[in-house]
This record gives sequence, C-alpha cells and structure tokens, in this order.
Amino acid sequence: MSLRERLAASTIWPMLWKEFIQMRRDRLTLGMMLGIPAVQLAMFGYAIQTEVRHLPTVVLDESRSSESLALVDQLRNTGNFDIVGYVPDRKALDEEIRAGRAMAGVVIPPTFLTDLRRGRTAQAQVIVDAADPLASSAAMSGAAQAGAARSTAILAQTTGRGPPLEVRVRPWYNPGLRSAVYIVPGIIGVLLSVTMILITSMSIVKEREKGTLEQLIVTPIDKTSLMLGKLVPFVLVGYVQMTVILLLGRLLFDVPIRGSLALLYLLTFAFIVASLGMGLFISTVVRSQAQAMQMGFFFLLPNILLSGFMFPREAMPVAAQWLGLVLPLTHFLKVLRGIILKGVGVSELWTQTLVLVALSTLFIVLSVRRFSKRIE
Repeated sequence: MSLRERLAASTIWPMLWKEFIQMRRDRLTLGMMLGIPAVQLAMFGYAIQTEVRHLPTVVLDESRSSESLALVDQLRNTGNFDIVGYVPDRKALDEEIRAGRAMAGVVIPPTFLTDLRRGRTAQAQVIVDAADPLASSAAMSGAAQAGAARSTAILAQTTGRGPPLEVRVRPWYNPGLRSAVYIVPGIIGVLLSVTMILITSMSIVKEREKGTLEQLIVTPIDKTSLMLGKLVPFVLVGYVQMTVILLLGRLLFDVPIRGSLALLYLLTFAFIVASLGMGLFISTVVRSQAQAMQMGFFFLLPNILLSGFMFPREAMPVAAQWLGLVLPLTHFLKVLRGIILKGVGVSELWTQTLVLVALSTLFIVLSVRRFSKRIE
C-alpha cells in the first residue's frame, strides 16, 4: 500500500474533523485564540519602547539670568527633559521628586552668572530619581549632553580657558543604579496579580466544571459568605507572598525598606481586592479552565508591560500611558516603590490610594452582580 493510500485510510481524519467542528462551536475559545494575540501584538508593539525621553522635570533657578534660562532651554532641547514647572526652594523640589510628580530636578545656584563672568567654572546640578535605572540613565545622558553643548556655545563667545560650565548629576534613592532595587518591589505586584487574577478565576471555574458550585448554592450558605469563603484565603496567600519577597529582597539583594510596613500592608489590601475582583469577573465570562487561563493572560500581560514594571511609562506613547492608568498594578507599583525606596507616606500616595479603592470597588461590584446572574 502506498503512502497516499495509507494516509487516506488512516483513522485520524474522523478525529480531526470532530475537533474542528468542536472548535467551530466553541466560538469564545476560537475568538480568544485568534483575537488575543493580534490585539496584544498591536498594543505592545506600539506601546513598548525602551528609549526613555521626556522625563517630567522641575527647575529651581536661583540665578534668574539669561544664562540660566539658556541652560534650561538646552536641557529641554535634548528631548530627555520636559520642564513641568519651577519651584521656589529646595524643599519644594525635594517634595516634587519624592511624590513622583517629577523624575528630575535642575538646581541652578545664585552664583551661576557671576562665576561665568569671572571666568570660573559655573556649576549646575541635576537631581535624578534613580529608583528606575533606565530613566535615570537617560537623565544623566541628557544632562551631560546639555552641559557639553552649552559649554561649547559659551567658549565660542569667550577666550577663557578651562570648561566654563559643569553639570553635575546626583542620583537619589538608588545611587548605585542597581536593577534589583527597582525590580524586587515590582515583583511583589506581579506575583500578587498572577495569584489573584489567574488562580482565582480558575478556582471558581473549576468548581463550576465539577458541579460543586451548584451544590454550594443550594446549601444554606448565603452568597456573601460563599464569595468571602472563596476569596479570603487568596488574600492571606497574597500577604504571605509579599512578606517572603520583602524578606528575601532584603537578605539577598539588600533592598532597603525606608517607609512604613504597616502602611504598605494596609494599601496592599486595596490592590488585592481589585485583583480578586478582576479574577472573579473573568470567571463569570469564561466556561472552562482553558478559557480562564487565556483570558487571565490577556489581562495579566498589559498589567506587566504597561504598568511600568519592565518598561518606563515615560517612554510609552500617550495613548498607552492612559491605558495603563486603568490597570491596578500601575498605581500599586507607585505605592510599592514609593514606600519601600523613598519612604513616602499617605500625603504623597493619596491619589494612588483613591484610585485603587475605586478600582477594587468597581471590579467587585461588577463581578458579583454578573456572578449572581450566572448562578441563579
């Protein structure tokens, strides 16, 4: 018998036909298999960029001269700095960087113009939030570029010897530019997202597939107790995960913990609830564990790639930055890095706190309402 005849007589064809028919009937799975990769490719290919530019920057100009304005313009022209405002004193500059409203600060001393006119090397300082090594490297490069360009322009107008201008860069919060200091706090948010979203959605779907969910519904347990009983263990698991990572990060990578642990654990609750609500919502949409896995990854990848965990949000297009604002992990990363690396308090994190509370409330309300419709 020839190979062609053997293939024609094979019993694999009825099985293949059966699988294709089943796949066509399961339109949700087929749609996710084809649509999710296309959407994610378009989204991430457009949004993810590793070249960091346009860092929000505040200026403390104590010289208030034409030369200091020329230096600020030179920094802006590098494309690495976006001047978002001027501050009256050093304390205000520190608060802007500490609160995360600015990632860099330019300090021009009052003797700047006098030093230039007397032939001395005038100095300016660029303070960088070095908690993000990629962003701080871009700021350092831009500062060096602006200082060299401005020095060349001044030398072309004078006959002085030596460098007329020096721009010094001072990195804050992570002077050694160690990646572990930036990554370890973010891992807490990523692992919590995976646990809360993926495992929660699959856990509830598993109950439905086995038929045990319907058995629980007909028991005297009310729906609130049923939902709390399913979700509270994951809250405890999340806190255990965070504690383990904090301890290992301190012992293995010497990651400092500068802020209040009590505040960190308190604000983490809002993020856990938001992630649980997202996982619960997924469980009301899908019908199988395979679908829950696919849908979970569809929500998880934007959380990881658009939140600022791996790639600086400042490097993303504006549309991608707006999309990242609806992700709980985006705001939780600011809480994590703010408390752990900068030691900030509620006064600097109240915006992120309100957003996390709002997202957690929204996800829980939507998912519980839809869940109630599905289990009736």
